[in-house]
Amino acid sequence: MEKKIAILPGDGIGQEVVEQGVKVLEAIADRFHHQFQLHYFDVGAAAIEKYGTPLPAHTLAGVQCCDAILFGAVGDPKYDDQTTVQTRPEQGLLQLRKKLGLFANIRPVRTVNSLLHLSPLKKERIKNVDFIIYRELTGGIYFGEKGRNADGSAYDVTTYHPREIERIARLAFKQASKRRGKLTLVGKASVLETSLLWRETVSKMAKNYPTVKLEFLNADNAAMQIVLNPKEFDVILSDNLIGDILSDEASAITGSIGLLPSASVGDGTPLFEPIHGSFPRAAGEDIANPIATILSVAMMLDHFKLYEEASVVRHKVRNALEKGIGTAELHLDTVYSCSQMGDMIEHLITDHYDLAHSISVMGERVATII
Repeated sequence: MEKKIAILPGDGIGQEVVEQGVKVLEAIADRFHHQFQLHYFDVGAAAIEKYGTPLPAHTLAGVQCCDAILFGAVGDPKYDDQTTVQTRPEQGLLQLRKKLGLFANIRPVRTVNSLLHLSPLKKERIKNVDFIIYRELTGGIYFGEKGRNADGSAYDVTTYHPREIERIARLAFKQASKRRGKLTLVGKASVLETSLLWRETVSKMAKNYPTVKLEFLNADNAAMQIVLNPKEFDVILSDNLIGDILSDEASAITGSIGLLPSASVGDGTPLFEPIHGSFPRAAGEDIANPIATILSVAMMLDHFKLYEEASVVRHKVRNALEKGIGTAELHLDTVYSCSQMGDMIEHLITDHYDLAHSISVMGERVATII
């Protein structure tokens, strides 16, 4: 298979974790005889420094010619005090999603037994948790009219059209029908007219998916249930703002935000990225956790219908974590740097060997950091 992949490292640790994701892509290409053409572009603060905008025209044009995007992270504290929202690094990602029509953000949440101790929740509550969040990505309050009034007050407008709801709900229903057959719509229909529209629209669509059980939760209750009973969820569907909050809350279940991948799909080139930010203070220290980015690569391979290849990536990652190997913030028995984790997963994929053999062969390249 031949695919063109746009690489957008972005800012901070984004560059380091994407480098590890590229290692995994190249290892998969080598093992399964694929050809992945990689094309690099600037975005975020890195693009502002060079071109004065977080999303240069040539970056947008370039990614539109590719089959997928591997994205790092955007953000730099030097732009935190910008009074013009459009010149902030984060706008590079928001604009990219909007211009590409990437209306659905997909975030799987799965726990790993060897990492249960990292979560603030009790082990018995989070063992074998496995659910997916579908967040609407290009509508709602983030993209609505906003501004300041003469009296000093401010406003942000939330607007949704039924077609915006239908297109992401359709994806969520299909996913639920392939899993455990349960879809939970989260909103605030008791007070928000847009949430009421979501409920009405999704309820009508449910008739076309008889094998899927549809339930409704208010956002505050859903936030509580994700903590109290996370195993009860299968597929969660929500609007842009609520989905943003819930998906970040769900990261606490796994014990580290550095473990969760995501995909943004829709009308244009799909984008795959870790859910974490740019963490500027750690940039260049080689301590970032690249697992979320590597698992985002697995989601990209799924999108290409390379299911065996995606399974190999996930298996090698889980194997390493279950054997007690990870970056420093995971507090496992053996600590590897960001680049060492990438090297190890790359080697496991390329050489087909088990973990013990890989460590033996790689020697000091994956030596424990003390």
